[in-house]
Amino acid sequence: MEVHDLPDAEDALAHAGPARHDPPDDTLPGRDLHDLSAGGGVLGRVERVARRALRRYDVGPDAEVTLINVSENATFLVADAGRRLILRVHRLGYHSRQAIASELDWLTALREEAGVPTPRVVPALDGSRVVGVADPGAAPRDCVMFAHVPGAEPAEHRLGEHFGPLGAITARMHLHARRWRRPASFTRFHWDEDAAFGPRPRWGRWQDGAGVGREEHAVLGRLEAALRDRLARFGKGPERYGLIHADLRLANLLVGGAASGGRAATAARSGGAGHPGESAAGAAVPSPGARRVDRGTAGVTVIDFDDCGFGWYLYDLGAALSFIEHHPGVPEMAESWAGGYRTVLDLPREDEREIWTFIMLRRLLLVAWIGSHPAVDIARELGAGYTEGTCALAERYLASI
Repeated sequence: MEVHDLPDAEDALAHAGPARHDPPDDTLPGRDLHDLSAGGGVLGRVERVARRALRRYDVGPDAEVTLINVSENATFLVADAGRRLILRVHRLGYHSRQAIASELDWLTALREEAGVPTPRVVPALDGSRVVGVADPGAAPRDCVMFAHVPGAEPAEHRLGEHFGPLGAITARMHLHARRWRRPASFTRFHWDEDAAFGPRPRWGRWQDGAGVGREEHAVLGRLEAALRDRLARFGKGPERYGLIHADLRLANLLVGGAASGGRAATAARSGGAGHPGESAAGAAVPSPGARRVDRGTAGVTVIDFDDCGFGWYLYDLGAALSFIEHHPGVPEMAESWAGGYRTVLDLPREDEREIWTFIMLRRLLLVAWIGSHPAVDIARELGAGYTEGTCALAERYLASI
């Protein structure tokens, strides 16, 4: 273990100062404001936070820190004497420290108890999994270090073949969530009607999305009303609602040795034709004794549990199709996902008929997300075109129900 300089005074206050009494997640202030989009040099400050955070870990003084992604949080690659680590610097006001620890509890339990490959958390020198680091001019930021996982996201030109294995992995996670005895301190937020459409929606209001004018507002308002009705009738029984990843896009899967195809989201600029209302026909339900088949899931690591929480299990399929909902192959992708899911858990046909409800729920949430995340590259790229495409899909969906 290497010896490091003592933290500066600001770090000492962030690390050892007065105990933080985090409010419950649903009362965190400003949760609809993405502070990493605020401008004013915030990303430069966050990079300095990342460099300051390294003093808390067993990392050499010459380690290189490179920003690799800004989404809900800022993610950095740390290169240290031949090894690679991933440092996540959290945005403000999205998760309490207790909620971050709960995320780490689940991803660790999935790896150790369910055999689902997930990144290993790298503790700080004092054993902490979550560390607070001073950000001059703002509140201290929470940071988490992960082991680097080799691999690449599934190739864009081979999208369809990944959805069967993804369905099986998703079902394994849901099966574990149903059986897992969560720690007493476990807390995560919900992805429900209130998170989407309530007075303080999780990602902001879709009405404030890019390109939402009078006509778009009318179409998407009808979509919201229909979704509220369908979700209320679907209900939140334990067989349909529980702990989920909530962001199982292909970009959050790493396939060892796969050629990177880039982010599938780049294809979502057009609001091309989808096929809402078509039921994705899955494979025949195997006998209960055959449910633990893990075909095709070897070598796939699930990453980025930052949005994990409580929601409808089918929302994980809606999230898997994020930004590609218009793709003409979506019905086949959903069918493949359902078939993979059924190798592990049952998926009743009546549930399957609501697949497009959850695809459109996610799509409408992403309209809000794009509007509230102007610093994120994909939000800038998609902009008003994504709203236009959402309206086209909404009209198809509304005509089908």
